[in-house]
Amino acid sequence: MTPLVFHPIYSQLELPFRHRFPIEKYIGIRDALAASGVPKDWFKTPIPVNTNKVKTVYDPTYIHQLINNQLDPKAMRRIGFPWSQQLIERTLTAVGGTILAAELALQHGKSINLTGGYHHAFANFGSGFCMINDLYLAALSMLQKDHISKVLIFDTDVHQGDGTAKLASNNPNVFTVSIHGEKNFPHRKQVSNLDFPLSKGTTDKLYLETVDNALNEAFTHFNPDAVIYDAGVDIHCNDDLGHLDISTEGVLARDKLVFDYCELRGIPIAAVIGGGYQRDIEALVNVHLQLFIAAGVIT
Repeated sequence: MTPLVFHPIYSQLELPFRHRFPIEKYIGIRDALAASGVPKDWFKTPIPVNTNKVKTVYDPTYIHQLINNQLDPKAMRRIGFPWSQQLIERTLTAVGGTILAAELALQHGKSINLTGGYHHAFANFGSGFCMINDLYLAALSMLQKDHISKVLIFDTDVHQGDGTAKLASNNPNVFTVSIHGEKNFPHRKQVSNLDFPLSKGTTDKLYLETVDNALNEAFTHFNPDAVIYDAGVDIHCNDDLGHLDISTEGVLARDKLVFDYCELRGIPIAAVIGGGYQRDIEALVNVHLQLFIAAGVIT
């Protein structure tokens, strides 16, 4: 069994008409998996992360202001969502989902959260649809286990994991890798342990060679005990915000590379679905499903 973490609130957020964020995709993925015959007991329900726990890692003033609708309008514009209580509940539950996925991966070898990848969130501000960095919190939760001393965050979202890189910059137990579009958001990049910037229009062959090289370098230099994998599909050729030219087959091959690399070495891996911004939700869901095919959840 590969545990799948999901809560209906992942897709329960009222947004302005034609808002850029495809909130419907999460329930779409769950429904597609269920229709493919995935057993109900594979789905695990997360609970919201405790805000006091979040404040021990991230700036408590920022977290307090975020939760209580006290951020200034400029800060909310940088995040990209209008504030609502629903937004806060969804955010805390999504972060709790990635932490749960990390715990389940240590128990079962692999797991997937049907949201996550909020890698543009820094300690004291949010950005790019990201308010609380779930990847770094999940890595810290893994490090609390006696047998886990090093966690690799392997980020293949087309946008650099800038918040994650900054958060982990002074933590030698968390190693960050980002494979991303060189000229894409964020315009000001941070420094990951390993960065692989790609030119606009990059196609499957070079992309998959880069992923393979990144895995080899990360495991050679860091030799992690566990992996958190951000499997963004905004690399896809039809994505509105990606500017790369990766096919659906290329997405599947990438995800298989990552899962197979970890399985061969007996390394537990927790995956999140990351970014993907096609307006055609059915088509977008299909690209995200490649992650679940690669993990052996569906065929």
